[in-house]
Amino acid sequence: MVSTRANIFSQLEKEILHLQRFKPLHAGGIDAGLGIIKEAFPNSSFPTGAIHEFFCSGSENSTASAGFIAGIMSSLMKCGAPSIWISASRLIFPPALKFFGIDPQKIIFIQSKKPKDLLWTVEEALKCDSVCSVVGEIGEVNLFESRRLQLAVEESKVTGFVLRRNPKNLATSFVTRWRIASLPSETDSNLPGVGFPKWNVELLKVRNGKPGSWRMTWRDGQFELNEKDKILLEVQKDSQRKIV
Repeated sequence: MVSTRANIFSQLEKEILHLQRFKPLHAGGIDAGLGIIKEAFPNSSFPTGAIHEFFCSGSENSTASAGFIAGIMSSLMKCGAPSIWISASRLIFPPALKFFGIDPQKIIFIQSKKPKDLLWTVEEALKCDSVCSVVGEIGEVNLFESRRLQLAVEESKVTGFVLRRNPKNLATSFVTRWRIASLPSETDSNLPGVGFPKWNVELLKVRNGKPGSWRMTWRDGQFELNEKDKILLEVQKDSQRKIV
C-alpha cells in the first residue's frame, strides 16, 4: 500500500511538472553542465522551454551573467540549432564564446535601440522554433509583458534568458531568477596568469525548486563547485549520515 501511494504521488508530481512546462530535452533530462546546481530544479533537470531571468547591478555583473549564460547555452546548442542574442548594444565579444564551446557563427546577433522594439524583437525570436535559445537584454518588463514572453516559449519550446540591469519592477512570471557576480579567478598550482572563470551564483527564485547560492568555476566544459566548498559539502554530508 505504501509503495502504491508513493508511485501515485511520484506520477502526479511528474504530470504537474509537465503541465508547468518543465520538459527535459531528452528522456535522461538535462543538467546543462551545472553540476550541483541542477539539484535545485524539479527532478534535478534544468527547465527548458522556459524563461530564466538574470538581475545585473552594473556592467561587471552583466558581463559575469553573460559568461554564465554562455556556459548553459553551450549544452543547449549541442543539438545543432543556432541561438539569438538581442541587445541595444553589443555586450559580448563573439570570439570569447569559443571558450565555452560555442561557435560564434551559430549565434545571430540583433541590436535594437528602442526599448519597445527590443522587447518586440525578443518576443518574436522566442516564437521561432528553429532556434534552441534566445538571450535578450531588455531592462524593464512588467508582469503582462513577461507573461507574453513565457507563453511564447511554452509554444515554441525555446529556452530564453533575460538580462535586466538594475530593474525596478520585480513582478514577473519567469520560471527562475538569478544574480551572478564575478569572483577572482584561480590558476592550477597557483601559477601566474589568467585562471578559469569563477562566479558567485545565486538562484533567487525557482518555481517548484529550491533556491540556493554556490561559488562555481567553469572548467573543462562544465561548471564545478569551488574546491573549498566541495570539502565543506562532504563534511556536511558525513555529519548528516552520522545523525541518521
